[in-house]
Amino acid sequence: MIKLIITDDHTVVRQGVRNMLGLAGDISVIGEAASGDELLQLDDVAGADLLLLDISMPGTSGAELIGILKSRYPRLPILILSMHRDAQVAHGALRAGASGYITKDSDPKELIAAVRKVVSGGRYLNADLAEQIAFQTATASAAGKSPLDALSAREKEVLTYITRGVSINDIAAVLYLSPKTVSTHKTNLMQKLGIENNADLILFGVNHGLNDDGRRLA
Repeated sequence: MIKLIITDDHTVVRQGVRNMLGLAGDISVIGEAASGDELLQLDDVAGADLLLLDISMPGTSGAELIGILKSRYPRLPILILSMHRDAQVAHGALRAGASGYITKDSDPKELIAAVRKVVSGGRYLNADLAEQIAFQTATASAAGKSPLDALSAREKEVLTYITRGVSINDIAAVLYLSPKTVSTHKTNLMQKLGIENNADLILFGVNHGLNDDGRRLA
């Protein structure tokens, strides 16, 4: 029996996934968490065979959460279940340490197959996302593109301020955004770049010249 823990900030999603997996016959949901921080407090994690994890949640999430989990439980596979059909986000999650990535609009049979494959030591990625990643990697390599090209204009702006040591609250004030929105941009850009912590994010920004143009907060 595959022992699995679901982490998603939406109760209806957790219940729906639990019901779908219950149809498999060889999968047992032994725990649930509504956030990454709640997951990190669960005692059942060490006894699980797989973590089914949303990539975007309040608090600790994304590449940062994957990194923490892999440092604590290096042999525990993580399967991302996400609403984001974005090859860059998927690639970032895999680089951070996830063993698979499947979208929430996938067929229940595909989800069950993904769970079984990842638990058995394999890797899983939606076919269309795998195609996108392969194409983008080949195209970027041929064109000599920078990893920054994967980011939106707003994500680059947030990364620039973070590189210069500006706090989330101050970035929000300057860009007329909420701190939560800035944090979401930060999570998304870290996923796209496959970066797991603030120190590496700042180092990436410095290495790509984001602290060199003299821009200052007003």
